[in-house]
Amino acid sequence: MAALWALWAVFWLLMIGVSIEDQLRNPLTRWWEPVLTEGSSALVSTGWMWLAVRVRERHVPYLDKPLVWFASYLRWLPLIFVTWITAVYTIRHGVYAAVGRTYEHPGWGFVSVYESIKLTIFAGLWLGILFGIDSYGQWQLQRHRLLQTQKALAEAQLAQLQGQLRPHFLFNALNTVSALMHTDVARADRLVAALGDLLRISLRSIEHEMTPLAEELRTLELYADIMHERFRDRVTLSWQTDPTLLDIPVPALLLQPLLENVFKHGVEPTVMPVRIHISVLRESDSLAIAVSNSSSMLAPEHRDGVGFRNCRERLGIIYGDAASLRVRNEDDGVAARVLIPLADTVQ
Repeated sequence: MAALWALWAVFWLLMIGVSIEDQLRNPLTRWWEPVLTEGSSALVSTGWMWLAVRVRERHVPYLDKPLVWFASYLRWLPLIFVTWITAVYTIRHGVYAAVGRTYEHPGWGFVSVYESIKLTIFAGLWLGILFGIDSYGQWQLQRHRLLQTQKALAEAQLAQLQGQLRPHFLFNALNTVSALMHTDVARADRLVAALGDLLRISLRSIEHEMTPLAEELRTLELYADIMHERFRDRVTLSWQTDPTLLDIPVPALLLQPLLENVFKHGVEPTVMPVRIHISVLRESDSLAIAVSNSSSMLAPEHRDGVGFRNCRERLGIIYGDAASLRVRNEDDGVAARVLIPLADTVQ
């Protein structure tokens, strides 16, 4: 309401200023007479404006029905006519009488009609301004509520997606350990230790949707170590990471499904040696993460599985259209590439 009252004050100062300039051209007019004329109008009008602002909360439900909103205020016009004319002219007559003069004005019939018309126009103008301010305020409030609702919905969706991811992720890791328990106890023991570290990181990610890239890569390394133990005779892993990007926040457990997909579709079905390359680089204003493998190609009728759909949904919720995940054949294998917009602070 500060803007409304500031505008109100400026309006009346201009009215008083214009009145002084106009009436002082008459040598018989004293300086205080135009001040009294406009000042008395301003005083009584301010009282009614204050009342209009005080009861504005009652009229908020009608903001979407402008005619009803205006009618709820304008129904008080007859009372405003009577009280305004009575108060203003009483002030003027009183001041003139106090200085030993008589306040001259047209007959009361003319005054009543003239002032009523003027007040109707004046009330319509300022009610229009009040309506605009209140409508804007309600729009801002509704927009804030909508954003809060969307945020809550997005958080619920993210929690659901993470909930879908963790059991699937844990099942695959335990399945790897199980495959070695009866054939190589030492390797199985190392895998259980790595799995413990992996689960500790995973549990921490429950509290935070975003995690530093360094932490996400550590998770990926632990998962890669577990899977590499299982397929170490035919898998070669290589890493390419830009160290200046390690503090960038990324969605927790975003990359593990990409690497899991490589082992599931690129390593398990074949006995051929497989090269897996993981790169984390800067491309223009984006963080580019790629997980690629050799010795397999996407079938023409390929459709994304749960892991990829999960990743895409999470990227969409967090970044909108600014992030992407693409999977395609490249050279002699398949590459999954994630692009995440870089924040201004890291560019």
